[in-house]
Amino acid sequence: MAHDDSSGKDITATSSGLDAGAGTAVVPASAHAEADGGLAVITTDGFENPGHPPTRPRVTDLDPKKARHAQRAVYTLFYISIAGSIFALAAYMAFPINDDLSSVRLNTVFLGIGITLALFGIGLGAVHWAKSLMSEEEGEDIRHPVRGTDETRLRAVQIFDEANKESGFGRRTLIRNSLIGALVAFPLPAVILFRGLAPEYNNPAALLETTMWKTGTRLTLDPSGLPVKAADVTIGSAFHIIPEGLNDQPDRLEQKAKAAVLLMRINPADLNVSPGRETWNYDGIVAYSKICTHVGCPVALFEQQTHHLLCPCHQSTFDVNNECQVIFGPAKRPLPQLPITVDSEGYLVAQSDFTEPVGPSFWERS
Repeated sequence: MAHDDSSGKDITATSSGLDAGAGTAVVPASAHAEADGGLAVITTDGFENPGHPPTRPRVTDLDPKKARHAQRAVYTLFYISIAGSIFALAAYMAFPINDDLSSVRLNTVFLGIGITLALFGIGLGAVHWAKSLMSEEEGEDIRHPVRGTDETRLRAVQIFDEANKESGFGRRTLIRNSLIGALVAFPLPAVILFRGLAPEYNNPAALLETTMWKTGTRLTLDPSGLPVKAADVTIGSAFHIIPEGLNDQPDRLEQKAKAAVLLMRINPADLNVSPGRETWNYDGIVAYSKICTHVGCPVALFEQQTHHLLCPCHQSTFDVNNECQVIFGPAKRPLPQLPITVDSEGYLVAQSDFTEPVGPSFWERS
């Protein structure tokens, strides 16, 4: 067993052997003021900075013919991008969207092809340019304070002043103003494209406040347009409903986007009806707007056991037993209910239009 009075010597002797074999030295802590306790292990064989790996020349660096071929490929891809952008603009004008569903398909397909070529060409061209032609040497950026020295800042001002004098940007007002005008006009084509998404009327809020539903309008199946009898709706069933005559409308897509309804039958004992809505359902048959009050997605999933309606876009959940109140998700308002009854032939009909605007809130909704 080692004694305290000789432990320092034993450690020193051992450290000499470690220093020769493993490249480290174990010394008493008293020899290093910065070490507070025990022993300090000092590494004496630290590794050297290996530096950057050697640059491997590419085929375009060695063969000028290959470099020219890569250059042609890059600007060809950029030309394809330009052609794709022009094709997208032409397709937007050549295949306008109208009430025919096939026009929507054609516009979407050809506009998508043009935008795809535009993005694909410019993206692939930029990558090919960087990989085959740009300098591939590695470098180091030494960190420095964000603010430059006074000399550097003064020199930067001088450089901008020299560039201004050499280009004549400040002196040649016609060129300068025409450049500014070109930059202002550049985004206008995008504005024209987005304008096509807006309603063509002066007051679109009025269009969003009403739908095709009115007193006596029969509830019909989507998309066949066949009327629905109350006797055909069993407990636990759900139907996608549109107003009678919707398929004959010239703007049926716009009308359907507002008037689509989900029809369900619940045990009347499970329904919690608020005052004033006692006559809005017929023997447990209820109808609610299919348009989610979050961002307008179609609420198309009905959970038969829980009586919940689910929006597949953002998982807003509505409780049919409690007048489609929101119980989960980002939606803030319940789904509007369509008051319904039956006519003399037993067919389900609407008592009126929705009593509030359907879908998400908008800028003029009161």
